[in-house]
Amino acid sequence: MFELLRYGFFQNAILCTILIGVSCGLIGTYIVAKRMVFISGGITHASFGGLGLAYFLGLSPLFGAAVFALAAAFCILYLSDNKRFKEDSLIGIFWSAGMAIGVLFIYLTPGYAPNLLSYLFGNILTVTGEQVILSGVLCLAIILFFAKFYRPLFYIAFDKEYSRTHFVALNGLEIGITVLIALCIVLCMKLAGIILVISYLTMPQAIAGMFYKNFTKQLVLSTIISCVGSVIGLFASAALKLPSGATIVLCFLLIFIVCYLLRRRK
Repeated sequence: MFELLRYGFFQNAILCTILIGVSCGLIGTYIVAKRMVFISGGITHASFGGLGLAYFLGLSPLFGAAVFALAAAFCILYLSDNKRFKEDSLIGIFWSAGMAIGVLFIYLTPGYAPNLLSYLFGNILTVTGEQVILSGVLCLAIILFFAKFYRPLFYIAFDKEYSRTHFVALNGLEIGITVLIALCIVLCMKLAGIILVISYLTMPQAIAGMFYKNFTKQLVLSTIISCVGSVIGLFASAALKLPSGATIVLCFLLIFIVCYLLRRRK
């Protein structure tokens, strides 16, 4: 199994897995603390519309997905903040509309229809060197963002009104973290796929929450679990010849069950 490390494609997969694991560990902890899990699901599925449109126009699928993810994220946050629509209704609208637009444009694309399984369920073994670089840049940006604005992000995650009374620059920070969430979701699509990406942003954080209530410790532990679970799942998928995204998520599920049973025994 370790012979795979000699191949360039598997080295790219390992690097991308670790980088995305760190990114999702940090971003996911904020998402869970802020109770934005279903918003993230809406953004994830809305990005499929951009993927389909990009195929139709002959552009990079990840670029199209990123544009739609950012647009959906800002629309959901803006419209829900202004109380014009209920948040769950907006999530449902963007969730279904994004998937419908993606399927429609892929159907309209002349010639052979592309294989959607790699984007729906992920295939990290097909990641390119360019995508590894993008994952590294995003990972560095997320680490620096959390290091610089840790305290304000902590306030916003748990009590937005408290943040306002302490003169936290809410608009700028929310724009920044929203951009990072959307980009993290798009890059994670290659690893876990659109359907499974939501578990990547919640399961390591849920495991960390069993052991720590402290936000900082949750950030660290969820990042470690995200990286370790991803690497184990990647090697398991290669050894058993299974889809990488689904195997990684099942690995997270197994860790969750083991940790839960251990906590119950204590």
